[in-house]
Amino acid sequence: MEISRRDENSVAVLLLSGRLDLGNGNKLKESIKDILEAGRAAIHLNMKDLEFVNSSGLGALVSIMKEIRLHRGRLTISDMADYVREVFDITQLSHIFEIFPAEEEALHSYQTTANM
Repeated sequence: MEISRRDENSVAVLLLSGRLDLGNGNKLKESIKDILEAGRAAIHLNMKDLEFVNSSGLGALVSIMKEIRLHRGRLTISDMADYVREVFDITQLSHIFEIFPAEEEALHSYQTTANM
């Protein structure tokens, strides 16, 4: 799995591509840990180019969400392929994560929250 990062204002945006499985889940967890240790707690995952996710990958995402919440942060996800969205729906994780159809909507939600 490839992970590319850019910052949009106060949000760290990660573009994921490839497969999210056991080994890559650990790689993603390390990337998130580095971001949190740098003092950023607003994180967005763009899954536009994610081709595959399995239970180990889902477990990594749940672990990541817990870690972000411990840092009083927020995690959003966008641009899921239909297959990936179906996995989230079947496992009912779509009720746990903040999922947006497009990255722009997710990033806008951070601005809306900050203005409240």
